[in-house]
Amino acid sequence: MYQLKKWFEIPIGSIVSEAGSSMMNNTGSWRMLRPVLNTEKCTNCLICWIFCPDDSIPVNREQRFETDFQYCKGCGICAVECPYDALEMVPEMEIKLKELE
Repeated sequence: MYQLKKWFEIPIGSIVSEAGSSMMNNTGSWRMLRPVLNTEKCTNCLICWIFCPDDSIPVNREQRFETDFQYCKGCGICAVECPYDALEMVPEMEIKLKELE
């Protein structure tokens, strides 16, 4: 059976030597959809972290942490690439309304 490699086992394709402008701007306010993590399905394969274009998923060597919503634009690439369907894109307004209840 094929087993996914951990992020640190994958060869380096390119290196961004300095963070881009997204770290200087709170791009999370652009988000229409929010990735919601199902921790029961998540295996910490960190594929979501590899594909996140905004570096919004903090990780250590073996574990991901909650998405940094200050920078996450809600593009959904993480949810599309997750091989375990551990991320669901939920309308931001739906979450905001639940927070008000």
